[in-house]
Amino acid sequence: MANDDSRPLTLRDVSEASGVSEMTVSRVLRNRGDVSDATREKVLEAARSLGYVPNKIAGALASQRVNLVAVIIPSLSNMVFPEVLTGINQVLEGTDLQAVVGVTDYTPEKEERVLYEMLSWRPSGVIIAGLEHTDSSRAMMQAAGIPVVEIMDVDGTPVDCMVGISHRRAGREMAKAILKAGYQRIGFMGTKMPLDHRARKRFEGFTEALAKGGVEVADQEFYSGGSALVKGREMTHAMLERTPDLDFLYYSNDMIGAGGLLYLLEKGTDIPAEIGLAGFNGVDLLDGLPKQLATMDACRLDVGKTAAQIIATRVADGDAAEYQSHVELTPTIAFGDTLKRK
Repeated sequence: MANDDSRPLTLRDVSEASGVSEMTVSRVLRNRGDVSDATREKVLEAARSLGYVPNKIAGALASQRVNLVAVIIPSLSNMVFPEVLTGINQVLEGTDLQAVVGVTDYTPEKEERVLYEMLSWRPSGVIIAGLEHTDSSRAMMQAAGIPVVEIMDVDGTPVDCMVGISHRRAGREMAKAILKAGYQRIGFMGTKMPLDHRARKRFEGFTEALAKGGVEVADQEFYSGGSALVKGREMTHAMLERTPDLDFLYYSNDMIGAGGLLYLLEKGTDIPAEIGLAGFNGVDLLDGLPKQLATMDACRLDVGKTAAQIIATRVADGDAAEYQSHVELTPTIAFGDTLKRK
């Protein structure tokens, strides 16, 4: 059965096709009210055969909200965020909520525009990466009257809720492990440092812990491009040409770290005896490398799941719901084959 003309399908069409009242059809499609399994199946089958899709905007006019969760992240090409999205989806797929993704390219002004557009659709909640936003973005989130969860970071003050790790602590813990292993001449390579606040905080924690151990970063290099294997190779080559006595290289992410590792293995460098390496994020790509790069897991899947659970709980139960507004997860160091244990 199909709609013959160009007019949109309505509840009446489903009612006529199923032989059930429009009120009952509405209850079934909204999953509300006491309806028998047989009637429910009859209505759903009629809706499927017609190709009927409920008008959520019409329902939103009454409720002032649509069942969407605005998820705003810096990048889709960065391997970190798909796993966060997976965690969000795993939780939301058991609810009436649906994630809708916006990408900011690490640009505060673009984040502001994306947030403005998404909030104009009156979503039921917002999950947004990071704690640093423009004043306008913060004002919009504070005035939205919906749950807001800032993710990936807990080094700061959230608008509402935050879920993530302390990047300063992550940097400190890696520095302590490097010093404990006996390395002293340390180079740092980072990406997007002016815009990636989490990478900046890791670097701050890293240098702070080194300083307490009486060590300074011997060489450092930053760039504004994406996290690429090629860039890691290039940066590693340039840094060791410039400062050949380095005995450890710390990378702000695993992708440039993997590029550096491959470059050094091709040169026949003895890793980790001659030089040690570490990255950050614990991405699955590392499993395919000839040597396992030392790294630290950013708890990405758990961040996504926890953030989505906060939103789902708040939407279902309102302000009376019990939830943690500040959730700090604890990453662990994976020593791999590139960081000596002492």
